[in-house]
Amino acid sequence: MRIALAQWPIGAPASFEVFAERIRREVGGVAAQGARIVVLPEYLALELAYAFGPEVCADFAASLAAVDGLREAWRTLFAELARRHRIHLLAGTFLERADGGRYRNRAWLFAPDGAAGFQDKLTLTGFEKQAGIIEPGDALRVFETGFGRIGIAVCYDSEFPHYARAQAEAGMRLLLVPSCTDTEAGATRVRVGCMARALENQIYVAQSVTAGVVAWSPALDVNTGRAAVYAPADRGLPDRGIVAEAAPGVTWLLADLDFAPLDAVRAIGQVAGAADWDAQQRPGVLRAAVTRL
Repeated sequence: MRIALAQWPIGAPASFEVFAERIRREVGGVAAQGARIVVLPEYLALELAYAFGPEVCADFAASLAAVDGLREAWRTLFAELARRHRIHLLAGTFLERADGGRYRNRAWLFAPDGAAGFQDKLTLTGFEKQAGIIEPGDALRVFETGFGRIGIAVCYDSEFPHYARAQAEAGMRLLLVPSCTDTEAGATRVRVGCMARALENQIYVAQSVTAGVVAWSPALDVNTGRAAVYAPADRGLPDRGIVAEAAPGVTWLLADLDFAPLDAVRAIGQVAGAADWDAQQRPGVLRAAVTRL
């Protein structure tokens, strides 16, 4: 199964239609190369704030309010692309206004028939908390597909092991991580989180990132990281745990995923991280005892 992960240079679209044309061209291009799952990054929808002029796009709260008015056009665009190309399409994230006037950082996954489901970001970063207008999600999901069950962890959520563990226990074999980081330290945290989730759950983890530097957005100003696919480092899989990693300056990483090695690793791997998880729940090790020396 071929997956396409965006390493997405943030653009400055003059209108929704300009944005949509770029999306159609890019998604159509990787679909033509055989991609059956296409993943775009966190905060992708904030590109659209540029179309509302400098006063709006320079103000985070105003950007969210303006872009929220495009949510139906957004969903229609991605549902149509998923149907047209017969792909599963993770449309990055869109910050949607929720009850009470706050926003949720929401990742929509569209199926080849246009059906859709979403995963909200569950834990907020410092920037999101300080903004004062974003709230965390309150439900964790996995999605049934023809390739098996897929989960989503929005950026920072990849750093929390119990989210991915619950998804793995629900049958997830592939975790999609749309991300947006503005420092090398942030990129490292998410990368290490992705690798750890792959190792401990014996699954594939596929990360999409934003790229480039823009002056007009307080949220998308600097973008770091690499699109990549990670796996447990074990028999039949890469020794470094990296299946594929995008080179600097490219927009897409395409990788072919074979789930048979994951099944083999779970059965006869050198270690059994997924099966041994519950050893952490033994009463004697749930809390550390303090020993005075």
